[in-house]
Amino acid sequence: MNLSELQTQLKRLDLTPSRKLGQSFLVDENIAAWIAAQLQVTPDDCVIEIGPGFGALTRHLAGKCRRLILVEADGRLARFLQETYGPLGVEVVHGDATAYDVRPLFLEGGVKFIGNLPYSVGNAILSRFLDSPSPVRSAIVMVQKEVGDRFVAVPRTKDYGVLGLMLQERWRVTALRTVGPEPFHPRPAVDSTILRFDPRPPDDLPPHSPEVFRSVVKQGFSQRRKQLHNNLQIGKENAAEIFSVLDCQASVRAEELSLPQWVRLSNLLDPHPCGDLPPSADESLEVVTENDEVSGVLPRREVHQKKLRHRAVHVFLQNKSGEIYLQLRSHLKDTHPGKWDSSASGHVDPGETYDDCAVRELWEELWVRPRGDLTRVARLSASAATDDEFIEVFLAETKGKIRVHGKEIDSGRWFAPEQIEEWIEKRPQDFATGCITCFQAWRAGLR
Repeated sequence: MNLSELQTQLKRLDLTPSRKLGQSFLVDENIAAWIAAQLQVTPDDCVIEIGPGFGALTRHLAGKCRRLILVEADGRLARFLQETYGPLGVEVVHGDATAYDVRPLFLEGGVKFIGNLPYSVGNAILSRFLDSPSPVRSAIVMVQKEVGDRFVAVPRTKDYGVLGLMLQERWRVTALRTVGPEPFHPRPAVDSTILRFDPRPPDDLPPHSPEVFRSVVKQGFSQRRKQLHNNLQIGKENAAEIFSVLDCQASVRAEELSLPQWVRLSNLLDPHPCGDLPPSADESLEVVTENDEVSGVLPRREVHQKKLRHRAVHVFLQNKSGEIYLQLRSHLKDTHPGKWDSSASGHVDPGETYDDCAVRELWEELWVRPRGDLTRVARLSASAATDDEFIEVFLAETKGKIRVHGKEIDSGRWFAPEQIEEWIEKRPQDFATGCITCFQAWRAGLR
């Protein structure tokens, strides 16, 4: 849509571009085509576009992917998009992207994200869609250049800070191109930057707690000009010892630390309970009979290789809304790495009861204690469906803030039970075997 066509449509819809909504419409067809091409859409993809406006990018995406979802805040534009692209199978959602429920997107097996994001809510939109665990596997976004500069900033520069570190912890951000005001109507007062977001490989950084990392970074940059140990309330003697581990002086400031150094610092300041656990290969497990009676103790690896019966627990945390917390297993796990699993789960240690194991796993994996007593909701016999484990399944309420660690868990999110049921039915390959069996056993007991 060129400028003349855009002005005709604006008049027809009686629409004046809104500064509040950050409406500045792209009218350069060549740039629109170039931006859309960077997403590298294939026929199997599910694509979600935020703030499509009159469809400058949409027209280069429609018909090229399996599913295309448009999220538009302006009701008049949403109706225009529905009239124009609805007949082509494009789905149009009239709503606020900062409040969009991304959880159903996990059923797509990963989506691609694209959008020209307004300055006022651009950060909130990116947080909604890219915070881990995210259903997005790649993204192309256009933002104001000053914001884009912060996303890609490196240490010892004025743009380096909290915003960039939060994104860079999970994403590799690349500035692709700068665009001036000329291709837009109305023309913005600043340049724009087109960025590409690719997931950071899971082994790119040391295992750490993302929640602790974010807390330490925010506190560290709370007063930018101060020395870091003052912001973090670390005494001078401790500061010298801690920062020497990072090859830094005790007088270092926040902007001088690299991303890996921030990760190491978060591990030093607030170590997670599972951070010091011995490697799983060193674990010993009780081997049990078909009646769940102990017959011996063997190394974990041997138990798994020989498919011997042993014991485990699964715990589902439920919040006041009835949602269940699911964890995304670490890529370091020896079984089902990178799969979705129950809130907490693990093997029963020699001499340990199922109940004590459940409490321990909640603490080691999620850094929380149960609120009140655990409720046993199912008991499963050892079989192929349980990975040869006798399992007791517990339901618990949360107490404290969940904090995970990359050694055991990548990240986690709350889901409605109905969403989980639909997800398991559509994509069982996304889940650890025991999680499916335990979840279905719990739900069956409610019916």
